[in-house]
Amino acid sequence: MSQAQPDMSEPQLPTIRVTYCTQCQWLLRAGWMAQELLSTFGTDLGEVTLVPGTGGIFTISCNDTLVWDRKRDGGFPDAAKLKQLVRDVIDPDRDLGHSDRKSHTQQDPA
Repeated sequence: MSQAQPDMSEPQLPTIRVTYCTQCQWLLRAGWMAQELLSTFGTDLGEVTLVPGTGGIFTISCNDTLVWDRKRDGGFPDAAKLKQLVRDVIDPDRDLGHSDRKSHTQQDPA
């Protein structure tokens, strides 16, 4: 029996890996971030994978590009920041709507 070969003419969809520390009980946070990405990008993503780890790890990568590292970046990203970072890897021209708006600080014209 031969296995079907994947169709190489179709572009591969982006993959997200969320590696979280099981000792720190960060599964819910990792799951919530995965849910936020799936809600925003939907079928534009090929998969979102949760990867258990230890030692305080919390990293998020997109197509093997590290977009967030808790130790490097200082804590955890908020949902809007995470969506922007992923968007910048998979589709830099994509508008994320309200979560992409910069806070407007108006200057007093006087």
